[in-house]
Amino acid sequence: MKIFGENVFNDAVMRERLPKATYKSLHKTIELGLPLDPAVAEIVANAMKDWAIEKGATHFTHWFQPLTGITAEKHDSFISPTNHGLVTMEFSGKELIQGEPDASSFPSGGIRATFEARGYTAWDCTSPAFLKEDGGTLTLCIPTAFCSYTGEALDRKTPLLRSMEALSKQALRVLRLFGNTTTKRVISTVGPEQEYFLIDKKFFDKRMDLMLTGRTLFGAMAPKGQELEDHYFGSLKTRIAAFMHDLNVELWKLGVLAKTQHNEVAPAQFELAPIFETTNIATDHNQLVMDSLKKVALKHDMVCLLHEKPYAGINGSGKHNNWSMSTDDGQNLLEPGQAPHENFQFLTMICAVVKAVDDYAELLRVSAANPGNDHRLGANEAPPAIISIFLGDQLTDILEQLQNGKINRSLQGEKLVSGVKTLPAFQKDSTDRNRTSPFAFTGNKFEFRMVASSQSIAGPNVVLNLIVAEILSQFADRLEQAPNFDKALQELLKETATNHKRVLFDGNGYSQEWVEEAAKRGLPNITSTVDATLVLTRESTIDLYEKHKVLSRTELESRYEIDLEQYSKQINIEALTMINMAKNMIFPAAVNYATQLANSINAIKSASTAVDVSAQEELLKDVCSTLVSFKAKLSTLEKDTQAATTITDAYKQGVYYRDVVFTAMQTLRIDGDQLETMIDAELWPLPTYAQMLFLL
Repeated sequence: MKIFGENVFNDAVMRERLPKATYKSLHKTIELGLPLDPAVAEIVANAMKDWAIEKGATHFTHWFQPLTGITAEKHDSFISPTNHGLVTMEFSGKELIQGEPDASSFPSGGIRATFEARGYTAWDCTSPAFLKEDGGTLTLCIPTAFCSYTGEALDRKTPLLRSMEALSKQALRVLRLFGNTTTKRVISTVGPEQEYFLIDKKFFDKRMDLMLTGRTLFGAMAPKGQELEDHYFGSLKTRIAAFMHDLNVELWKLGVLAKTQHNEVAPAQFELAPIFETTNIATDHNQLVMDSLKKVALKHDMVCLLHEKPYAGINGSGKHNNWSMSTDDGQNLLEPGQAPHENFQFLTMICAVVKAVDDYAELLRVSAANPGNDHRLGANEAPPAIISIFLGDQLTDILEQLQNGKINRSLQGEKLVSGVKTLPAFQKDSTDRNRTSPFAFTGNKFEFRMVASSQSIAGPNVVLNLIVAEILSQFADRLEQAPNFDKALQELLKETATNHKRVLFDGNGYSQEWVEEAAKRGLPNITSTVDATLVLTRESTIDLYEKHKVLSRTELESRYEIDLEQYSKQINIEALTMINMAKNMIFPAAVNYATQLANSINAIKSASTAVDVSAQEELLKDVCSTLVSFKAKLSTLEKDTQAATTITDAYKQGVYYRDVVFTAMQTLRIDGDQLETMIDAELWPLPTYAQMLFLL
């Protein structure tokens, strides 16, 4: 396909435009993680500039991912003045390697004060530069890391790259024990499935809650939701198919391997899935996916909603983070092969992941925590807040054999026979899938299904890389000292399978029975973002991150402060928006309707005393009593929201917003949604769920 990667300064472009020596040197840096030669950067910068200008670009930007959760960019033009009052187009190696955005205006958790403005962006040469189109203009985007003047990471990418190095280092130690002397790097790979909603722009523009918070703060359920299960994998509507076509074109130009698209479970909900890529590139590409979803939707007079729960009462959205490990020579370390019970390298990796998830479940939980996900996790639609692993029949059986000390078989899938002669019989997989599991083995990868739809996948993959690196480090420490490797390995695998079987669960993760069973097993059940953040400040967490040089104590403490601050700010914005809508939209509409009812009753009574108006009077009474309750609850929300702003301790403030303000919002919504079902549709000021979900 000619358009694929046409806006990417990829390997093919570099091979064509760079001198052979420069190309080889740059590739050594990319493939082996070696330091970048400044002379190479100068040549690459000039080639990159020429390529971008030929494509029509006039500006470049260091494209980075601060702790806001979205991307950031500051555009600079290629022009430089000459001595003759003219300009020339220039782009130096220094400009490629280093940028200087204002570090004080991004979240830093106290690392940088307002007056301490200097921060740096540094070129991530392992992720290709690309041209991004905005308003018909192209800008050269250079993927970068972002750190403070004092060296702390202020972004999502820096710890991700550090965690990838940590995983590679420890995985190589284990591979060497199995006789692998050729692999130079181990790379974590990811394929993040992205769920999203679409809404007609004319409805979005009338919903202040969607505009300011990403979710509906009021809204009665439509007569129909997802109960007929007729949207999932259904035929694409013409408008949606056209949107998806344009989206694919934009993503393919950017080198994003968008592969699968379909209707999701909820009405107006959809999914896009890419092919696996190296984790930092997949992270960059997922940010581009979210950005492109929003831009392309607007071209089709729609708005893309990435909030985890934009509509109460129907399924929300997440990301399925498909994670694996591969060597630089193409071996997937989580590929079981035909006889996984004989593949002890594979079993070692599987056991490492099982132990990592069990030992560090709380870190995985906080990596997927945000206010939106608090609405979703544990509901009958998404993984519970309890971390467990689904391995499937084949691997579960093998781990049970390991516990018993004898391992001699691998269960194999049988042929699937449909009972229809004209349909082919084919080999089934060795195990079924479990969509209720938050962490499931799916053939040659683990699918972390807890990740929030709006968040960067960097955080969850930092944790996955880090905790698996730590367990591989423990395995290597033990096996490297063993006088008999085979015997020590058998003991290690048996011990791991026995001690961590509590985290394995293949049943219904949505059931109350599992919640009770998990508690008996001692598995943590952290239901809110506020409580999840506490793990970041534990000494054991700090020791883990510092041991593998992923985050320092200061960097971790800053992220704790940022997570709590952003949680409180988000709930505060939602509360203030709800108050505004209640006061200026719903309350006046209810008063207007009550007035019309009263006038109608009086007019009928004046015309004839013989006419029965009891139905109208009963409706008027119901409206007015609901309005009285609505007003009282509104006053409570106003008081509680104001009180929250006076709390100075970040954790205590977060707890107050969760337990008091959010509870007051839920209570107010009950009356607001009740009023919607009572008031004349012509007078109701907000688009309804039926309109937003079904009129696309």
